[in-house]
Amino acid sequence: MAILRPVGAFVKENRVMPHRKPIDYAVLAQKLGHVFVNPILLHDALTHPSLPTAKSSHKITKPSPYERLEFLGDRVLGLVIAHWLYEMFPQADEGELAKRHAHLVNRDMLNTIALSLKLQDHLRLARGESANESRKNLAALSDAMEGVIGALYLDGGFDLADTFIKTYWTPWIGADLAPPADPKTALQEYAQSKGYVLPKYSIVEHSGPSHAPKFRIQVVVAGHDPVIAEGGSKREAEKKAASMLLEEITKR
Repeated sequence: MAILRPVGAFVKENRVMPHRKPIDYAVLAQKLGHVFVNPILLHDALTHPSLPTAKSSHKITKPSPYERLEFLGDRVLGLVIAHWLYEMFPQADEGELAKRHAHLVNRDMLNTIALSLKLQDHLRLARGESANESRKNLAALSDAMEGVIGALYLDGGFDLADTFIKTYWTPWIGADLAPPADPKTALQEYAQSKGYVLPKYSIVEHSGPSHAPKFRIQVVVAGHDPVIAEGGSKREAEKKAASMLLEEITKR
């Protein structure tokens, strides 16, 4: 594990990097509970590919450090949460553990944690209207949260990542002892229990740039009026639509 050093000492050592918006490493170090030995890891985790300086000037495109850290952080988070649930709920079967796990590692939860850290204030994006759209796009924020976890793991080891995750996920892992249900799953289970045809989802509209897309999704259950919802990703819009339709159906 990395040896923690005083924040002041870290700030003096932090070298200047060519980017548009400086990352306040001292503030983040306090929130993350760790001063980075290699601050470039944190820099890369928060530098969205939409930023021109994040892209390679070579003809051969280099892998994005942001996306690589996101990939690693996703796996570290998944393992920590899986092990934690395994120990915390010894009587739970595989199905219940899987539902709890999905709830704790999905984009909504990542966004919740990222917002509690005010990570959006440190995320480096391209200038202009597209940057504003990206900042509003919660997909970028949840990806950055995974990237930060990956950076913590590389800089300080598994124990550091484990401690960070358990610190910020503790209020949620035991918040509801009943296994949480994804809105799409809940709608499907309700439809099955009533003998309805399973819900059918379709894209009504897909707009916006690739880094900040907008989806309008319609969900239909036979015998009920269709519902349309909008989200920053197909999955988000489907979940909103499922939640809205389930609420309408159960009111009757």
